[in-house]
Parts: sequence; C-alpha cells; structure tokens
Amino acid sequence: MSHSDVFTTGGRRLRYEVSGARDGVPAFLLHGTPGSRIGPKPRAGVLYRLGIRLISYDRPGYGGSDRHRGRTVADCAADVAAIADDLGLDTFTVVGRSGGGPHALATAALLPARVTRAAVLVSLAPHDAEIDWFGGMMPSNVEEFGAASQDEPRLVESLRLQADRTRRSPVSLLDSLRREIAGPDLQVVRDLMMQQLLVETYAEATRGGPYGWIDDVLAARRDWGFDLGDIHQRVRVWHGAEDNCVPPAHARWLAERIPGAELTVQTGTAHFGAMEILPEILSWLAEPALVA
Repeated sequence: MSHSDVFTTGGRRLRYEVSGARDGVPAFLLHGTPGSRIGPKPRAGVLYRLGIRLISYDRPGYGGSDRHRGRTVADCAADVAAIADDLGLDTFTVVGRSGGGPHALATAALLPARVTRAAVLVSLAPHDAEIDWFGGMMPSNVEEFGAASQDEPRLVESLRLQADRTRRSPVSLLDSLRREIAGPDLQVVRDLMMQQLLVETYAEATRGGPYGWIDDVLAARRDWGFDLGDIHQRVRVWHGAEDNCVPPAHARWLAERIPGAELTVQTGTAHFGAMEILPEILSWLAEPALVA
C-alpha cells in the first residue's frame, strides 16, 4: 500500500497511509509497541462495508517517521493534527491499541474540537495509577517497563539489542512472545495470516533503528502530559480478561477516570483479541456519521 509523508512545524517527517472508504468516517488507528502503520487492520472490503476511512501512521522513530527525542504521550496530538490537516480533515475519530491506547486518549483530551469519539483497546494505565501496575503482567514486560522507571540506560541498551535482533529476524520477536502470552493469544497467532502481519509490522517498526520502541516505553512510564478528566467525548475501553501483556486492572482504572467511559472486559480473550474486536469498534466509531 502506498504511503504519504507530512512534515511537522519542527521539520520532522511523519509517514502515514490511508485505506478503506474514501468518503467514510475518518478513524486514526494508533499502533502498539513496537509497531508501525502497516500493523494488523481490517481488509479494505471490511472497511468499505463499515464506512471507515482508516488512517494509520508510524509514531516518531518507527518505520518512516523521524525520531522525536524525549517525546511525551501528549506530543502525539500535534502529530495527529498535522496528518489530519494534510488530509483536509476537520474532525475524526481515534482508536489506540496497546501502546497506542494512551496516545489515543491524549489526542481526545488535547484535540476536543476535532476528535468526535475515541476507543482504547488493551491499553496501559499511567505509571502512577493506584493499582498493582505489574500484577499479572508477563515477565518480559515487567522487566521492560520496570527498567524504564528505574534504570533508563539499562533499558535503552536492552531495547537496542532487542530491536536489532528483531530487525535482523522479525519472527524472533513473535517466537519470544509465544513463550509468554496467554492461551487465547496463542490461538490468535496460530493463524498464518496473523503471523505474517505481525512479522511485517515488527520489521517495519525496527527498520530505522530502536528509537520508536525506546521512546514509547519511556513515554509510557513518565507523566503522560494531559488529564484524563479532560476527555469529554464518548469513549470505549476494551480489554481481554486473560491479557497478561497488559493486565485488565489497567483498563478498569482508566475507565473509572474518563468521564462516562464505557468499559468492556471480555472473557475468553486476551491481548491480541484487540485485533479481532477492531471491526466492531470501528463500526461504533462510525455510528454518528451513519445515523446522520
């Protein structure tokens, strides 16, 4: 699929692509960590049927987007706005998956006149959330996010090595995940098409180096730079009950603090269930335009 580039006021390149219905409801899909604009998404025919114009982009440091050193979660709102301006969009919806969840919430909070609805799937909570942040989390994520708040140089070196290994052999990341993820996720990644999609997005994510991954993890464990109480659009928070990548306590905490948020914790599914639920979420995001 072809891509487009837009440059921020600071001169950074952002790479994005658009798929689905040209006149559909615009929906930004914010990828996970690590991830890229080519990550798993519904096929064009499904998007046409849903009436969705799907926009995905590489967060800074991933794929074809330049690094934004020291970025916060809140900084993504300006990047989304720059892409929306390039596309001539006044308003749009947003959905974030996993590491993209906090970024979707930032966009809703900081662009209240432009974001009409938002959804977050298997999202992290802030580092200072009043929960057992690491409770039920798989060991590799405990080590990764724990190091982000305690020993940044060790984290940077660890992720640099992991990103380089992933760049040389993208399937190695999927293989390592298989050793830790929950049963429902193992079922998802048995699908050969899903395996191919994940391997391709990991390859694109690390093509330019480790910095998208590093900066995502650091941003997630620092102050996000916005207030969840400032989100007044309709928001859906979805989580798999058996998720051990990001435990469901994170979603419950978020939903309690976003005014009017609708929470679903779905039994029998886990982290990668977010990919399977995405068409339903996109249908919900499209509702205002369809009703109109």
